[in-house]
This record gives sequence, structure tokens and C-alpha cells, in this order.
Amino acid sequence: MIIPATHGLMLLLATLLAALAAEPRAAVAAGKPSSLATAQGTPGGATGVSQSCVVGSYRLRDGTDVDIGASDATHLRWRRRDGTTGALAQAADGTFTGTLGFTGRPDGKRVSFSDCRAGEITFDGVAGRRIAFDVHETTFRGTGVDLAGRLVLPAGGGVVPIVVLVHGSERTSARDFYALQRLFPSDGVGVFVYDKRGTGGSGGTYTHDLLLLAEDAIAAVHEARRLAGPRAGRTGYLGMSQGGWVAPLAATLERVDFVEVAYGLAVSPLDEDREAIALDLTRRGFGAEAVGEAMEIADASAAIIRSGFREGYDRLDAVRARLASKPWFHWVHGNVTFALLATPPAEMREQGPALLAGVSLDYDPMPVLRNLATPQLWVLGEDDLDAPSAETARRLHALAADGHPVTTAVFPHAEHGLFEYETAPDGTRLSTRNPEGYFTMLRDFIRGGTLAGRYGASAVAGPGVTPPSR
Repeated sequence: MIIPATHGLMLLLATLLAALAAEPRAAVAAGKPSSLATAQGTPGGATGVSQSCVVGSYRLRDGTDVDIGASDATHLRWRRRDGTTGALAQAADGTFTGTLGFTGRPDGKRVSFSDCRAGEITFDGVAGRRIAFDVHETTFRGTGVDLAGRLVLPAGGGVVPIVVLVHGSERTSARDFYALQRLFPSDGVGVFVYDKRGTGGSGGTYTHDLLLLAEDAIAAVHEARRLAGPRAGRTGYLGMSQGGWVAPLAATLERVDFVEVAYGLAVSPLDEDREAIALDLTRRGFGAEAVGEAMEIADASAAIIRSGFREGYDRLDAVRARLASKPWFHWVHGNVTFALLATPPAEMREQGPALLAGVSLDYDPMPVLRNLATPQLWVLGEDDLDAPSAETARRLHALAADGHPVTTAVFPHAEHGLFEYETAPDGTRLSTRNPEGYFTMLRDFIRGGTLAGRYGASAVAGPGVTPPSR
């Protein structure tokens, strides 16, 4: 519902290399639709109904809200703030039928829309009307490049908190596919959303350069405050996946009121791959000896990446030849290592360098976090295979114990993108929804920098947390 399945640096590389390696798990992760959609509409859309016409948040007569966003050229997606979501496909009679989460399994929901001017919906038998927002389209200057942005505020003239959404490493337009630009304003919080450089309507070349991306995020905060004028209250970042490296760095360079990170990492990009390999094995019951041997594969893989994909393939071949008979070898995956094991060196030498443009493979986020005085909320999925959360959670808890303003929330049975999931017989995960309490948690921290009460099944720890009443 709320956050897209965007990726860290190494996970993005895995996504791009999956086509070369024809590896099923990465292809599934890469192909998972974004959990966010556009603000006031995008061009194109489902047959017979323009997405630019129906995209929006709607208030239903029963007092609840539902958001309708773009999913792809022929589907829409509905979302609620409780975390539930489903895809919508148009039927022959012009209405839409739903499927549960991202499973493709019918959920029994039927949705219909009025003409564009009326802005009306009937969702699962309940009528409603599109919510009006104050929307400001803009082009602003990042570092050496023009960026396309949008400020979406609740209608009216009051002061509101504003959150700037910081991309993961996806290459799609945030303005087209981030539903938080409506979900937050429908609940009293302003949003500034922008296309990162080299994506959507923004200029420049796509990059993983974290400092450059942080400078662009700072420019986005300036533009959000300029457009909001006297309506701007507390202002800060929500960084998703790769944005979990970018947002704290930006807040260190120029102070904001808060930083939220969703399914981000407090380890380096290369450590992300190592942790994913370790999790591949431990969750299947292999012990420390197996993990230690698998790290030899990870080290050989890292040497290739550090060389710019030019050399190190002989070392990887030698390690593979020595360990391939081990019972755990088949399960070594990681975010990048699987592709290096499966792809001919000639292809990797050709494809690899362009995929990692600007990446600082050994970037250590801990010095930034230790020197950041801004209150932070980190929201993690306990079952995240793509960006394993255990070491990140341990580091964040240690920071909080040392007096740093870091609050951590871990949702059980949640994977990358903070999606709950079903497991198919072949082991494939099918995302069903975001956890109960996830949106409320993000909203509450934006509003006041503290959390109070229960937020679904999450385990919350850190300063400013009021225990739930018994």
C-alpha cells in the first residue's frame, strides 16, 4: 500500500543482472510492482478509463478513504491506510474487478467510476468522491540539473508538516507511481515528491552517487518550503531502501526536523550482499561453518566488483570448484553473487561497469548516523531477504543505547518494501499487503517525532516511545 519495493544499490544490480543470469528469485523481486502510484494522474491507462481521470484518493460515505493509483498500462491499484491493497483490471462492462495484493488471486472487489468532472467512485458497493488537494507542480534546480517535483498539501490554509520522499534506486518516476503523495495529504500531512535525476521528468544522468543524490534531496526540501510558504510546518525526509543511505546523509549536511527510513540499511552496499548470502543459508538450517565458507564466495565476488568487473574471475572459479559439492552451495544467492556465478565473464565485463555508475561500494553509513542529531525512525521488515535487517537493527539499537535519537520498528513477517507475504509451494513469495499500523507509524512520527501506543505487530524501541497502555 504505502511504500514501493525499491531497492538498495546491490539489489538494483541484482535486478538488472537477473536478466543475464535468468535467476527466478531476483526476477520476481525486480518485477514486483511499486506499492505507490501517481498524485493527480498519469497519462495512458486502462482500456476505456483514463488513469489520469480516475487516479486520486477518495472519501467514501462510510467515512473511510481509498486511494486509486496507476499500476501499469492496463491496471490500476487500490490502497487503504490500513495496509490493504489490490490490483484492478477493467471488465467488459467498464467496471473494474480486483485481485488480492500482488497475488493475482480474485478478491471479489468491484469498482466503478463516474465521468471525470464528477470525480465519483463506487468501491466495493460504497459510493465516494475524490478528495481535493492543493497541488503545486514545479521544476527546481538540483546540483547541476533541473528536477521535476510536485508539492501536495491538504486543502486549506493551515500549517502542516511536510515530508520529502527520497527515492530508492528504481528508475521509474516517483511523481507517477508514489501513492504517498495522496495518502499522506488525505490524513493531514503534506508531501513533496520528485523524480530523481535521470528518471521521469527530471534531467541529468541516472546515478548511484549518494552525495549527489543527497544534495538533490536538500534542494527538494528548499523547494518544498518555498512552495508551501507559511503553511510549512515540521519538514523532513522519508528515505526508502537506497534512500535510507541518502536521507540521513542529506540531514547531516543540512538539518531538517526528522528523518524516516523504510527498509533501508545501516551497512555498506557490499555488506548487503554478504548479509543476504548469510541469510540464504541460515534460514535453511545451515550453520556457522557453512556461512564462513560461503563468505569466501562473497569475497571473490566483491573483488570482481571492486575491479570494475575487469578481473578476479579466476579466483571466483577456483572457489566455486572447491565448494560446489557442498550441500549448501545451491542456496548461495545474495543480491549480486548469484549473477556473477551464473554469467559468463565476457558478459559481466561488458555489462557490469555501467550498472554501478557512481556507486561507493564500501560506503559506511555509521559515521553519518553517529553524527546525526536529527530524530530518526527506521522501519524494517524482519523477513527482508533483499536487504537483511538483523545487523541494521542491531546497529540502530546500539546507537539508541548510546543516546542517539534513533527509534527502530521491526515488523514481523514483512519483506522488502514492508510487504507481508504468502509463500507459494515453489518457495516464491507473493506480497499481500503492508502491515497494519505501518502508515499510522510513519504519519505520527512526521507529525511530532514520537510514537505512542501499538502499531500492529511491530516491535518498537528507542527514545520518545510511549509504551501502549495495558
